[in-house]
Amino acid sequence: MTNPLPASLDIAVIGAGAAGIAAARALSGQPLSVAVLEARERIGGRAHTLAFDGHGLDMGCGWLHSADENVLAERAEAEGFTVDRTPPPWRRQAFNHEMSPAEQADFHEAFTAFEERVAEAAAANREGPASTLFDPGSRWNARIDAISGALNGARFAEVSILDYDAYRDTGVNWRVVEGYGRLVAHLGAGIPVVTDCAVSRVDRAGPTLKLTTAKGVVEARAVIVTVPTDLIARETLRLDPPLPDLVEAAAHLPLGLASKLHMTVTGADDFPPDSQLWGRSDTSDTAGYHLRPFGRPMIEAWFGGDIARQLEAEGEPAFFAFATDELVHLLGSDMRKRLAPVAASTWGADPWSLGAYSHALPGHAGDRAVLKTPLENRIFIAGEATAEAFYGTAHGAWMEGERAAREALAALSIRT
Repeated sequence: MTNPLPASLDIAVIGAGAAGIAAARALSGQPLSVAVLEARERIGGRAHTLAFDGHGLDMGCGWLHSADENVLAERAEAEGFTVDRTPPPWRRQAFNHEMSPAEQADFHEAFTAFEERVAEAAAANREGPASTLFDPGSRWNARIDAISGALNGARFAEVSILDYDAYRDTGVNWRVVEGYGRLVAHLGAGIPVVTDCAVSRVDRAGPTLKLTTAKGVVEARAVIVTVPTDLIARETLRLDPPLPDLVEAAAHLPLGLASKLHMTVTGADDFPPDSQLWGRSDTSDTAGYHLRPFGRPMIEAWFGGDIARQLEAEGEPAFFAFATDELVHLLGSDMRKRLAPVAASTWGADPWSLGAYSHALPGHAGDRAVLKTPLENRIFIAGEATAEAFYGTAHGAWMEGERAAREALAALSIRT
């Protein structure tokens, strides 16, 4: 249930995704008036779970990455959610239709060598597009770029060497059976949220910040901004007087696109549970397929980068048509009658997302630190894009929301 828009606040939080919810929770219990202003009619942002056949289907984040040190993994079971510790399918190819075992080993060796070259370059402070570190003679470069679509939402030509190397991955990945989005929304229960309340302008000309929203104007002593970078770069959320350095930093951290398609499949018992297939190895314009996630009679397809944008532009049915063609090629013509679409994510078309998660353009790894630098000691930016080691993740966004809350409290001379 939404709350009415207050006339004034001590701290306004813009956006009720993981970062905004974390900030609001960190501010609760303090002698302050706080509200979260959310453009959508729901909370959770890019953490969103759909209900289907008694299950939860994650349309956004779905994995508790680096789960052994993930702050949300720690909370999930304590909040009554079920954590599935089944290893991810990323190195368990189903069947050998796509690549032989020898080819699979050869690809993993090539990808490992690429990441080692990235680490060596970063250690020498060498910057540039990560694609410059491809082995020019490798047959696997297109597949490596397809992996980049899943990891970064963009090809490695658009990804900074230093930023890619800065990501912290412990290699432990778990899932929330009920849905990661449900966990995030559950953690947001009870926080003061005003939904359907997009903020279009923050007037910082006077001693008090004035926020123009879809429901009126509210004044605040401090603001925590947790919207995606593309909304700042395009000035969908505008700060007046303008802050060109902030807009430029956000533009250098654009959102890539990673899209999901959930499908049912009949006769799923002939698929190994929690296994994987990729469509093609000769192009990055392909999709990955998670067969029987949680053992369910389903396939979760994911598309990243250019192919995700192309299919999204064609409309949601295009994802299913593309996936069906690839799976027929891999598994036989009877797949055409065994598959049925359930839901596809279209984060690039969502006006309050415009993409899935951020990547730093070559030469701009340092802009994550620029983006998170407090402005006038009263405007604080947080979200996955400011998480220098855990960007692109819900737990990274959560940690950044808590960081921004601490900074706002300090600015208002509130001791915690």
